[in-house]
Amino acid sequence: MPEGTPQRGPLKRIGLAEVYNPSMRPTLRPGDHLVVTYGAAVRAGDIVVLRHPFQHDLLIVKRAVERRPGGWWVRGDNPLVLNDSREFGAVPDDLVIARAWLRLRPPRGAGHSPVAAARWVFSAVRPVTGPLRPRSPAVRADAPAVSD
Repeated sequence: MPEGTPQRGPLKRIGLAEVYNPSMRPTLRPGDHLVVTYGAAVRAGDIVVLRHPFQHDLLIVKRAVERRPGGWWVRGDNPLVLNDSREFGAVPDDLVIARAWLRLRPPRGAGHSPVAAARWVFSAVRPVTGPLRPRSPAVRADAPAVSD
């Protein structure tokens, strides 16, 4: 981690991550790019990049739902894809490597009309952090609650 000044604290590294699968739909689509900050503090509701707990060479993008014993409970926004904590449990802090803060959606195809290009400009860049959206009770019953 780069060093910072005593007044500002450590400098955060910024990078790009690409989304490859539909586990975060509808928030993110395959082909979207994320601007991420490595080593940033994570809060419930943040979209994070993490190492898969069973395949450390595989990076995945999920939403940090809540702190549990052992780390972060992470979920994809797409309830039909189970490659998240419902499958592998809480993720240790050292496997959470970055927090996303901006989505960049590339344009689809070439030769769009000026109106289509203007729509893309206003929809291509969006912040991705924020509060969790409520899920239906059928989707929330994925794991027993953990008490402190």
